[in-house]
Amino acid sequence: TYYFENSHHSPGTIAQIKKELVEITPAPYGLVDVRGESKIVNHLALLIKYLFIFVFVCGILMIGVRHPYIGRRLLIMVPSLLVISIISFVIIQLPPGNFIETKILELQMRGGSSDIIQAENLRETFHLDKSITEQYTRWLGLYWFTSFDKKDQGLLQGHMGLSMENQNTVNEVVGDRILLTFLISLGTILFTWALALPIGIYSAVRQYSLGDYVFTLIGFIGMSVPSFLLALLLLYWSGKYLGINVTGLYSPEYAVQPEWTSGKIVNLLQHIWVPIVVLGVTGTASMIRVMRGNLLDELRKPYVITAMAKGLRPFKVLMKYPVRLAINPFISSVGVIFPQLISGGAIVAMVLSLPTVGPLLLDALMIEDMYLAGSMLMVLSLLGVLGTLVSDLLLMWLDPRIRMEGGAR
Repeated sequence: TYYFENSHHSPGTIAQIKKELVEITPAPYGLVDVRGESKIVNHLALLIKYLFIFVFVCGILMIGVRHPYIGRRLLIMVPSLLVISIISFVIIQLPPGNFIETKILELQMRGGSSDIIQAENLRETFHLDKSITEQYTRWLGLYWFTSFDKKDQGLLQGHMGLSMENQNTVNEVVGDRILLTFLISLGTILFTWALALPIGIYSAVRQYSLGDYVFTLIGFIGMSVPSFLLALLLLYWSGKYLGINVTGLYSPEYAVQPEWTSGKIVNLLQHIWVPIVVLGVTGTASMIRVMRGNLLDELRKPYVITAMAKGLRPFKVLMKYPVRLAINPFISSVGVIFPQLISGGAIVAMVLSLPTVGPLLLDALMIEDMYLAGSMLMVLSLLGVLGTLVSDLLLMWLDPRIRMEGGAR
């Protein structure tokens, strides 16, 4: 009582501690309901959830019917994700043994009756006594359509399974990591575009000028220095010369706070620029060279010379036609940049102690945590496929040549 009355922690942290002290943790997959919630409330929540899903699916179908191109792309996504799920499941399961089998062997070697019961429970929970095909269908959620039991939910129902390491649901283990990873990736994209676009345009328009040479030198240095090395140098310089610590995304008082407050959001914005800059330097340097090269090709084409000869203002000609066509690589990179930031930024996240998906995914792959690693790979694959669709739609909107089919819209 004294601790709770005189605690300096946030209300959310205190509430979470009290909850863990007085509530029993439910069994995996909701086999035991100890919360005492009303069945009517649960059914109403499920009704609202499935109503939103129904509205979302109907909206997707209406868009697909109205625009056949989008409909075809959405249909192609289904077999693509199915093939990705099969490949991911097979590759992760390919090495002999896994975390749970090692844990079961360790429990059986102890020989105690409770250890043997725990080993059998683990084997039953993760369906290790089933065939590979049945394990895959249960993980994907296809088995749920035959039983409609909550414990048989899978990826198709939004349930990513249990983590083999700590036996918590993957949804809880990932938690805010997806949100933080998305914010860092979005910030990196905006940082890359905000610098690469104007610098690339300037280097192309002022070719072989002093500024062009300076930006070219900086670009080559940026492409040559790996992101994790830049993170190490930044970590060393900030600690030695500035006396500050740039690791993590929060100050210590906010790192353990579960709820989101205005103070935590401001504290996140004060720290998030460091990984954005570290991850964005290499991409910015390469996109500067791409923008410069593409724009130089466009500036030498006859339509630009003709427009200038007719007396159009140079800035209007530059921004309306050549830049609009030279920007295509920026738009087409949207589909692949997010998965690349997740996989390529894992080492940077480990150096800077970032609570993102990259280190979690790396650890899950190393211990062969099928549900955690496979589910995260599927989430990243889904984001990659959706990103590719978004980039194609943006290219159609931006470049009129892509919208033309046989000389007609």
